[in-house]
Formats: sequence, structure tokens, C-alpha cells
Amino acid sequence: MKVTEHYDKAKDPLISFEIIPPKRGGSVYRVFETLDGLRKYHPPFIDVTSHAAEAYYEELADGAVKRHIRRKRPGTIGLCAAIKHRYNVDPVPHLICKGFTKEETEDALIELNYLGIENVLAIRGDDHGYQKPVQKDRGINEYAVDLVRQIKRMNSGVYLEELMDAQQTEFCIGVGGYPEKHLQAPNLSFDIARLKEKVDAGADYIVTQMFFDNEYYFRFVEMCRDADILVPIVPGLKILTTARHLTSLPQVFHLSIPEPLTAEVSSHPDRSLDIGVEWAVKQCRELLEYGVPGLHFYVMGNPDPAIRVIDQLDVIPAVSK
Repeated sequence: MKVTEHYDKAKDPLISFEIIPPKRGGSVYRVFETLDGLRKYHPPFIDVTSHAAEAYYEELADGAVKRHIRRKRPGTIGLCAAIKHRYNVDPVPHLICKGFTKEETEDALIELNYLGIENVLAIRGDDHGYQKPVQKDRGINEYAVDLVRQIKRMNSGVYLEELMDAQQTEFCIGVGGYPEKHLQAPNLSFDIARLKEKVDAGADYIVTQMFFDNEYYFRFVEMCRDADILVPIVPGLKILTTARHLTSLPQVFHLSIPEPLTAEVSSHPDRSLDIGVEWAVKQCRELLEYGVPGLHFYVMGNPDPAIRVIDQLDVIPAVSK
């Protein structure tokens, strides 16, 4: 079922999650253990992140430095297939521009279509310091809007080369939104104009970057509606679990952390997890009162903080299938 259909049919706000594939050589059963802990909330869909190849360096015994190019977390499509058939939950694989050609993206979409996977999240992806060489006869999607357009064209039966009797796909397309603006955008209005382009190109719903101050989300939704962006806008949430998050989260995700939360965690670093959970519970209750379509938790490989939060909410997990 498509993500938008889940939201349309739901009588109560939905709870969904985002997880990360295991590192190369890691066991998929650790991911299953994470999902086993989340299945009681009847998530209608689960996002699975995707990662392009990146450059990293190894110092050898003789002092020389060797450069490696490798995808550290492959397996997004395989993991999505396992989620769909092991848990009967709709997976949402992330498709990214960075590190993949249009041809590779088309191949991935064909595989997903064969697997009966109906949803994708189209994002630009992070820059990991490696620019993949692209052959002259191949192309790339520079921005997420380009990726949305490619997926939408396949939904109309238009592939990269003209094919006879090409099958139309039926992907529901999600995109990312940034309540505090994308790091490369000069201001929020500019960023929302770019988001409008993605929706006009065919995006069906929006999942936001994590935030810790609901006012950013409320303002973001209001500005989106004023810009005639009418698709569902789902808040993406992460629980602060360690004092290190006060510096690492702003650095990596280019977000702000409210002063009261910062002050409390700084004063009681040994209670960071409890403080983060308490803050997230208040945040979620306010969002539910506001009338969000659902809560989307970035659990990655550790579901326990999200479980502590959800168990304190007055939300009855809904089965939309």
C-alpha cells in the first residue's frame, strides 16, 4: 500500500520508523531484532536509508596511506524485500542522487517494482568526499527534484531509452523537508520554493528533517500551505540520548537545539537519555494536539529511546491494512 493511502485510511495518527542497513559484513538479524521491538506499534511503513560509496583512508604499516572507495552500508533493496515479506510492512527505500547514475537508479526502480515495493523516498544525499566518475553515455540526477521527475516519468512508462510496451510503475514518492531550512538554502522561503518544485514534479508527501523545537515545524507547515504545498507533511523526530548530541547533531544535521534542553543536559549529562525522552514526550504530545498525520522516528539501529517515548503517548497503534 502507498504511504499516502495509509494516511488517508488511518483514523488515528500513525507511528513509523527509519532504520539503517547493517555495515558491510554485518548481520541482518540485528536489524530484525530492532524491528521485532517495533512491530507492536503496527508501523504502516518503515524507511530504510541508502548510502553511496564514500572515500576513506587506511594508514599502512610502512606509513603509506591507502585510499578506499566503498559502500559501507549496502543492501537497502534486499533489506526492504525482507521487511515486506517477513513483517508484512511496507518498506520505503531511500533513493539518492549522490553516487548513483540515472541508469543505476532506473535499474533499482525496476527491481523494487518487481518486488512489489510501492514507495520510495527521493533525496539528494550527503556529500562524503567522493565524486563518482560518470561515463559520457550516462547521466546523473543533480538534485532531488530531478530524481522525482525520473521516478514520475517511469510511472508514466517513460524510461531513459525509448522502449516498446514499457510497463508503467506506480511509485508513491516521498521527499525531505527542512523546518530550519536546508544548509545550502539562503533562507527558508527560498528552500520552500525548491520544495514546491519537488511537489509540482510529482512528490506525494514530505517527511521533515529532525527538529527539537515544534515552533519550527508549525511555521514550516504554515509557510508550505501558503505556498500551495498541500501534501501530507510528517514530522521526523529523533530523541536526544547523550550530551554529545548537543554538538554532533547541529554539526551533522544543521539544526538548533533549544536553550532549555541544552541547559538541562549540560547540567546533568548523566541523565541525558531521561531528559531527552522527557523532552520528546512533550514534543510529541504537542504535535499530536496540533493534528499531525503521524510521528516518524529516526531510530536507526537503537529503538529503545523511541519505545520509551511512544509508550508514554496516548496513541493507539492503528493497523491500516
